[in-house]
Amino acid sequence: MASHTDNSIWIDADIDLVWKTTNDLENWPELFTEYASVEILEHHDKTFRFRLTMHPDANGNVWSWVSERTLDPDRHRVQAHRVETGPFEFMNIEWTYEPEGTGTRMRWVQDFHMRPEAPVDDAWMTSNINNNTRREMGAIRDKIEKAARATMPLPRQA
Repeated sequence: MASHTDNSIWIDADIDLVWKTTNDLENWPELFTEYASVEILEHHDKTFRFRLTMHPDANGNVWSWVSERTLDPDRHRVQAHRVETGPFEFMNIEWTYEPEGTGTRMRWVQDFHMRPEAPVDDAWMTSNINNNTRREMGAIRDKIEKAARATMPLPRQA
């Protein structure tokens, strides 16, 4: 049995800016609040294999894993999965971007299942992922909207 999360946020910025910013892996430690570092291990065409390392948690544990991410810029979609699954039997993620009004709807859908010996179950991880995703999406929205405002032309004086 798999667990599923589905979260989205509206960002008041052009889809190209949202796409470019959120798919600049080397900048993820500045974009996300939870990542301390990213190391790109391989890059072939539009597929990236990389190691993410989080900031220490409340108990001082530092979590790290390898993921693979394939970009589809024509459809504004990303397919990703954990290569080093750790406590997960599997973790698959799809990011989509859609123009909506004057901005962009960014959506993250995650399907996963925890290993039986994992310290937490699927229900706990679903709640944790939803909470973290909402926090991270909010922080990302704020940074992208600030960047969008900084690049906007000033209104002409009459």
